[in-house]
Amino acid sequence: MQLSVHFENTQGTETGSGPVTVGWFLNQQKGGIVYFPPERVRGAEKNKTHAKSASRCPAVINLESRYFVIRCPFDLHLGFTRDDKGKPHIRNLNGDMSGIRASKLAEKIHMTPEKEWRYAGIPTIQLVLPYVFIADEPVYASQVAPFMHYQKTPMPGTIFGGRFPINVWPRPLMWAFEWHETDKPLKINRGDPLFYLTFETVPQDRSVVVVETEVTPELTDYMELISGAVNYVNQTFSLFEAAEERRPETLIRPVKRRPTKD
Repeated sequence: MQLSVHFENTQGTETGSGPVTVGWFLNQQKGGIVYFPPERVRGAEKNKTHAKSASRCPAVINLESRYFVIRCPFDLHLGFTRDDKGKPHIRNLNGDMSGIRASKLAEKIHMTPEKEWRYAGIPTIQLVLPYVFIADEPVYASQVAPFMHYQKTPMPGTIFGGRFPINVWPRPLMWAFEWHETDKPLKINRGDPLFYLTFETVPQDRSVVVVETEVTPELTDYMELISGAVNYVNQTFSLFEAAEERRPETLIRPVKRRPTKD
């Protein structure tokens, strides 16, 4: 058996060198202060007092440094139920003690129609997020479960993400969850890891730097060009070439922040 992976560069461009810059921004600023910035998974709290510690292993360091964590912006304590007609619903188990208002929770959490569930009897819910990631050269982003963070209480289901080229198809991310054990609640605290992002570059050994980018008129126009395409066609990947032809050459403009005081 022979397996191979082929990653094509953008047409007419040379393979880059040095760190790859990935930009991120929030496509909705209202209440944006509650959303955590992306952070590299690799942490300084790990044991480095022994020469043979896994924290010093180059392969481990290289792997962890390529994952970025997105954290939950608010407390979630949800239950699954069906009404007297059998229609599935999400319950806010925190009730009046919930930190997020019921009207806002309804805007952020959606249950997909039952006929669209991937597996019969296993509900799919989605958390709408405002994060968008972009690049000015070929970069594929993969959204995966936070497998390097320990959870004392396992989730009653599985997280599924996706893989797509952020240089031609930047779009707001969603957190999708398949609820396998619907008799158990889904509880995630603010600040808990929701998912990881990892980025594929050309060539593969290049490092990645993630920076917040300004939402320029050019970026807004390009996002508007590709937004909502999934409502009109089934295979949006078929539109990548057309999107690439109409994409501005540069979209990332790092945000300039005031220096923090020591």
